[in-house]
Amino acid sequence: MDFEPSARTKDYLERLRRFMREHIQPAEAGFRQEVQATCQGGDWKTWKVPAVMEELKARAKAEGLWNLFLPDEKLGAGLSTLEYAPLAEEMGRSFIAPEVFNCNAPDTGNMEVLWKYGSEEQKERWLTPLLSGDIRSVFCMTEPDVASSDATNMQATATVEGDEVVLNGKKWWSSGLGNPRAKIAIFMARTADESTDRHHQHSIVLVPLDTPGVEVQRMLPVYGDYDAPHGHGEVHFHDVRVPLANIIAGPGRGFEIAQGRLGPGRIHHCMRCIGAAEQALELMIDRGMKRTAFGKPLLNLGGNRERVAEARIAIDQARLLTLYAAWKLDELGALGAMSEISAIKVAAPNVLQKVVDDAIQIHGGAGVSQDTPLSAFFAQARSLRLADGPDEVHKGLIARIELARRGYSKSS
Repeated sequence: MDFEPSARTKDYLERLRRFMREHIQPAEAGFRQEVQATCQGGDWKTWKVPAVMEELKARAKAEGLWNLFLPDEKLGAGLSTLEYAPLAEEMGRSFIAPEVFNCNAPDTGNMEVLWKYGSEEQKERWLTPLLSGDIRSVFCMTEPDVASSDATNMQATATVEGDEVVLNGKKWWSSGLGNPRAKIAIFMARTADESTDRHHQHSIVLVPLDTPGVEVQRMLPVYGDYDAPHGHGEVHFHDVRVPLANIIAGPGRGFEIAQGRLGPGRIHHCMRCIGAAEQALELMIDRGMKRTAFGKPLLNLGGNRERVAEARIAIDQARLLTLYAAWKLDELGALGAMSEISAIKVAAPNVLQKVVDDAIQIHGGAGVSQDTPLSAFFAQARSLRLADGPDEVHKGLIARIELARRGYSKSS
């Protein structure tokens, strides 16, 4: 295996860094201030996306820095997961960069689902405008009334009735639901079939958000922040009827599609975590060397230099582990890289959480304010230890695979 970035990656990375330095970084503070001024509280119906976002997206598209995540040379950059990973890391330094390059969650995963499993009609209606950045999308999987760490607990239903499918259930933490450009939800639900096993009892359905019976209840704050104008919402489905053709790949294939979606997506998340950790470490060092207390730079007090060293070690370890998972995913597919993907899903958010916590401590009161990105980075890290499967589930999977290598069955 060779983790040296390819020539294509190096070219994209150089252009990406220049774009972020020249266009995104100067716009970030204004973007954040406008959101704070115009997106009041949790009333998502009044949220607006600052105009600068569309300006940046148009510029990024014109410069060919668009859909870099998609391994399709006609529709995206045609990069492998390993080739894309350093680009995701660089985008992770900024909260607005992923959207600027049309590489933001949950849209990337939803686009990959449509690209890989969607019908031609589904692609034309939904994938095309998503790839163009004209609309946003939502992924509805987690539910408020069950332990969603076990997806087979899902209570929402997708019942086939003739040439329609009827949807009922509650979903929450549906990221992107508050965005005024959100037009389509990918909804995962149970489609009961006694002839199949428990991993073929679910379907994934395309649901336009203006369909009768789709009711957005509220946006959910993370540590008091509603993450406007993106948002993470609770949405209820009451006898929602859509054409049978809206089921992606047919009934019963929900788990297969979800796993195919989550594999690359977890690597994207983890590389963005590493980028955020690098940004937090830089902020920590700069703050620690520019502020003095008791006659010394803060970084020379209380073991802070050791914390810098520990952060460097942890970030580099997490990066190498994530690159290895990306390489294995490219070589063997999601099933062949299950242990490695679970390992990075535990490691990267925990590394980010620790590095950010140390950076916040160096910053003092400024660290917990919104004057720096640190409090948002912390919320990102802590949330990702739950999203796409909590730490405990991933550790359980890793342990099961390790025991199986020694010949012990799942029930041992």
